[in-house]
Amino acid sequence: MHTKNSGCFLMGVNYWPRAKAMYWWERFDLDEVKKDFERIAEYGLGLVRIFLVWEAFQPTPKQVSVENLKRLIAVADLASDTGISLMPTLFCGHMSGVNWLPEWVLDEDCIRQRFPVYTGGRLHFRGLKNVYTDKVISNAQELLCREVARAMEGHRALFACDLGNESSNCFVPPDRETARSWLETMAGTLKANGGGCMVTFGMHAEDLEEDRALGPGEAATVCDFLSMHGYPFYRKWVDDPLDYEVLPFLGAVTEWLGEKPVLFQEFGIPSYPVIPPFLKGDESDRLRGRLWDEETGAIYYRHALERLQQEGMIGAVAWCFGDYVPGLWNHPPLRENPHERFFGLFRYDGSAKLAAEVAREFAGSRKVRTVAMEVRYRRPWLDEEKPEVFYLDPQANLKRLYRKYKDWTRLSAI
Repeated sequence: MHTKNSGCFLMGVNYWPRAKAMYWWERFDLDEVKKDFERIAEYGLGLVRIFLVWEAFQPTPKQVSVENLKRLIAVADLASDTGISLMPTLFCGHMSGVNWLPEWVLDEDCIRQRFPVYTGGRLHFRGLKNVYTDKVISNAQELLCREVARAMEGHRALFACDLGNESSNCFVPPDRETARSWLETMAGTLKANGGGCMVTFGMHAEDLEEDRALGPGEAATVCDFLSMHGYPFYRKWVDDPLDYEVLPFLGAVTEWLGEKPVLFQEFGIPSYPVIPPFLKGDESDRLRGRLWDEETGAIYYRHALERLQQEGMIGAVAWCFGDYVPGLWNHPPLRENPHERFFGLFRYDGSAKLAAEVAREFAGSRKVRTVAMEVRYRRPWLDEEKPEVFYLDPQANLKRLYRKYKDWTRLSAI
């Protein structure tokens, strides 16, 4: 197997507080965050991706919450004190099977979306205005970018700003030109007001499976590096639900299409709870995803980290920090998606799962990485492929390329 990356490998984790989940900005507890960040640093995870729940930060199109901006800076100060870096994700947006959006983005006249929307304290099943074409919304987004960038300008904890989390689950631009224009406006605003901070955009496998007009090529026009998410057990074209080779494959295709280095920004595995309470019968029936034992999770993490580094990703960010406390289980999104309760590296009581120990061992043998911005590796299985035709039939091309990739990795291992 060829090793692309001779440098160090960035290790990180996606963070929601175990006792607050997506409600943490409205129930903010800095002491809780401090303890969590100390735990994260103890396990060698140098990058923490956090999420600015859009409704909490921008209750109206022309109003940005000063209180939550102060809380964001307090979180960044904690990160700096703890020796970790932050990647705040704006416009969140889609999260764990629910879209978390301000009420002023909803529209009764638009087509009902695939996912329910949480706003105003409850779930809605209503349509959404399109952020890429609605001028009021895009102006509001530009305002939030400006205020967040100004608040974070020059902060030593800031690694990069992320423009969204799997945004195509909420909104799809009508065409590539509109997508590029939106990206240029938002990234330009962040950089102009944030001291030239790095910018990325959190994409997921569905952005490769379908042409949603904002893929790696479009993101690469403004992003300093690309970001990809992957979970083999959600992909219909994958035979083995724990085929960890899916992760480096998705990262390689993303880099090939965008010609920018890739951070694998989300990967992970949900595990059966080993401390009470356990799932009740009706909750097991409502599982929309499988659960695995912790031993299997540890093996998956070990293979995934090794292969992501070998394939040249600039780093890997685990999903996620902790299982959520039972007091949140009857709230969105954990009520509707029970498996989302158990993706943590740590159990809800704070004790480490076996996967956390694997991550610590892996991180312990690496140094903090300085991100190289060049593409550094030739992939023989892509030599005869043309990126410009990929989206003519993305689903078929992705399946075909995965067969080629698997064949190549098998031969390379001999």
